[in-house]
Amino acid sequence: MMTINADKKRKQMLMFCMDDMVPQNHMLRLIDKAIDWNFIYDLVEEKYCPDNGRPSMDPVMLIKIPFIQYLYGIKSMRQTMKEIEVNVAYRWFLGLDMMDSVPHFSTFGKNYTRRFKDTDLFEQIFSKILEECMKYKLVDTSQIFVDATHVKACANSKKMRKRIAHEQALWYEDGLKKEIEQDRLIHGKKPLKDKDKHQPPTSGGTSSENSETSGEIPSDVKTQKSSITDPESGWFRKGEHKHVFAYAVETACDQHGWILGYSIHPGNEHDSRTFKALYEKVKLFDPSMIIADAGYRTPAIARRLLLPLLPYKRPMTKDGYFRKHEYVYDEYYDCYLCPENQVLSYSTTNRDGYREYKSRGYICCNCPQKSKCTESKEHVKLVTQHVWERYIEKAEDIRHAPGNKEIYQKRKETIERIFGTAKEHHGFRYTQYIEKARMEMKAGLTFACMNLKKLAKILVMRNKKSLSFMFRVESLLNKINATEKWCLT
Repeated sequence: MMTINADKKRKQMLMFCMDDMVPQNHMLRLIDKAIDWNFIYDLVEEKYCPDNGRPSMDPVMLIKIPFIQYLYGIKSMRQTMKEIEVNVAYRWFLGLDMMDSVPHFSTFGKNYTRRFKDTDLFEQIFSKILEECMKYKLVDTSQIFVDATHVKACANSKKMRKRIAHEQALWYEDGLKKEIEQDRLIHGKKPLKDKDKHQPPTSGGTSSENSETSGEIPSDVKTQKSSITDPESGWFRKGEHKHVFAYAVETACDQHGWILGYSIHPGNEHDSRTFKALYEKVKLFDPSMIIADAGYRTPAIARRLLLPLLPYKRPMTKDGYFRKHEYVYDEYYDCYLCPENQVLSYSTTNRDGYREYKSRGYICCNCPQKSKCTESKEHVKLVTQHVWERYIEKAEDIRHAPGNKEIYQKRKETIERIFGTAKEHHGFRYTQYIEKARMEMKAGLTFACMNLKKLAKILVMRNKKSLSFMFRVESLLNKINATEKWCLT
């Protein structure tokens, strides 16, 4: 029999309980049980006036709104509010009934600008949720995995200008400078003169900076591309051909996939230059080993870490030429021997911290292996060795230790899986926010959502196991009681 008039119930008036409308296994219900949200009141208390002004929106509800957005990967705050209007579970999570009006989509942005901007509120929320995970002894910080991913910025790749590329100080510059001076002193070289830090002046101020064009910049000055929309982002090459403005999100996690920390940087900065910001956060966990990819395989990072697990990095030598390992270093005489057993003697230690070893051109000009060795017009082969090369050698020994290969392979199950999940399910491929501070907010809340979702699922599994165990114990006790009664009769 055919059913007709299926829409006759549209105008029915019903009386129901909001709590009954949300399934017991709904993700938002599990998350709400996993954590006590009252900690937010303590974090934002000083941001509100205690005795003046009209009553504000509940701060917990204000923070829960972007939680919904990032948890379900909704594209924008405007769309999030539209979803809250019609979704009973979202209303229940926020504490709204079916007749309550939903806040305007600009509400969170206005509160961010007036109250939360230039604060570490969202990092505190991330840390608080991570502490809750640690209370259940779920986090293992003995091995920490580090990597970075790029998030497309809210910036048109065609709207850019050139600006002077100011050289940034390296985080290990002071220590390297002392090491270079000591190394040159040992080899009888004079100390290097201080570098001329004078740079051509830029057009000061925001308005004049925007008017800076390639014609106003001297031709001999190094420049870089800058977005007009979001100047704090960086020009990043994505794949083989596509170039976009992006942010680099450097992240650390444990071997079980719990996110331990993060830091945000322009997309054009190399991982090895931005590593210190994240390392200062994760070193508080006192890890026994830090596992990173080849981008972190630098002498400075190998020196800073106590037990770094870094992969093999293929030499950047041209095809058909001798590789560096074919030049044997003689530690006693402090020189290199080429494949033809000719000596490459120490020449100097440069500003970048590399010792330079050079061959003698009058010998190399007649060498039969010259075509595989050097293209120098003076027929001089140059081999370099960093003053911190011993730390790279130590990292190489750690890589070959038994079991470390299997540990490194866990990266695809931990840090790489986190990035894949964040981009696929939590809207982390791009951001619609402008400025680095807002990107930090997005990263903090997204990673907090991922940790909280994982915690909620594990607690449900634990409760099921405990209930199952209790039922088995109760069943066993009933059997024992039944047996005792039978024996007595």
